[in-house]
Amino acid sequence: QLAPPEIFYNDSESHKYTGSTRVQHIQAKMTFRALEILNLEPGVPHYLLDVGCGSGLSGEILTEEGHIWVGMDIAPSMLATGLDRDVEGDLFLADMGCGVPFRAGTFDASISISAIQWLCNADTSSNEPKLRLARFFSTLYSSLKRGGKFVGQFYPANEDQIVQITSAAKVAGFQCGVVIDEPESKKNKKHYLVLTAGSSDRPLNLGEMEIESVRP
Repeated sequence: QLAPPEIFYNDSESHKYTGSTRVQHIQAKMTFRALEILNLEPGVPHYLLDVGCGSGLSGEILTEEGHIWVGMDIAPSMLATGLDRDVEGDLFLADMGCGVPFRAGTFDASISISAIQWLCNADTSSNEPKLRLARFFSTLYSSLKRGGKFVGQFYPANEDQIVQITSAAKVAGFQCGVVIDEPESKKNKKHYLVLTAGSSDRPLNLGEMEIESVRP
């Protein structure tokens, strides 16, 4: 059992994580994949929320792609590392399990890389995953413009966590599915939660991908 992220990512872990070229490469690849699925209008800067932004590795890709972004994360050391690296996004210290602290309709879209599985952790008696998931998805839904989209790469511990996460997203009002890249590979298999808040002119780009519909 890992410590919760705000404790696990202390100063030395944050620097080590951010400085690892392997981590940078994987994060970049997953961020590009999330953007590909989001299918935003090309050549137009969008206002994006990066949930669990860490030290801004995914945010740097958003900047490179011409978007304006805000990042929220629970780990002060990760955000401090992001500030040291002078990332372009505005960084907020916030626990996604307590909700997305932005006005309704603020964002065009949102991404999250390797973060939302933490919502399923009951690491203290007051951390009730069901409530945290409900709070996160309902406030994420309202913070997006109508037709806004979310793509979140996550590491589910088991099938139950996928069901927990997708059920909470559906209850909040999202159309919801899970894309699985390289499903045959134990090492490279990646799960992406894909959500739409109402109908969009540019639907999610799922290509030939089978969206795995998750039982309620």
